[in-house]
Amino acid sequence: MDTYEQFAQLPVGAQIVSGICAFIVVVLSIIANWKLFEKAGEAGWKAIIPIYNIYILCKIVDGNGWKFLLLIIPVVNFVYTIILNLREAKAYGKGVGFGIGLIFFPTIFTLILGFGSAQYVGPKGQPKVQ
Repeated sequence: MDTYEQFAQLPVGAQIVSGICAFIVVVLSIIANWKLFEKAGEAGWKAIIPIYNIYILCKIVDGNGWKFLLLIIPVVNFVYTIILNLREAKAYGKGVGFGIGLIFFPTIFTLILGFGSAQYVGPKGQPKVQ
């Protein structure tokens, strides 16, 4: 039995509640990324464009937006996602512990970064040289 069949066997009320919860998580993630983009000097609306938002996040966090193409490669994408989360924490002045929080609870920790006192310090924690 696949996941869809298992989900279809749930009571309608449980399906509705899970759908609402998923919608709330998506909206909170968009809001959090919007704030992070603004803190980094990017337009917040870029957080709602699929694929382009990942390019911008890589540019903000890693200094090179085109590294988002690493996310297409199997196995490499898993490793690069972990690296990206750790570098995101560093780019906003946080440590490795916060990066681990971003890996396991991304929506919550992104909200904390976006609405907390964290300041953007530059890609990989290094101020940008212009």
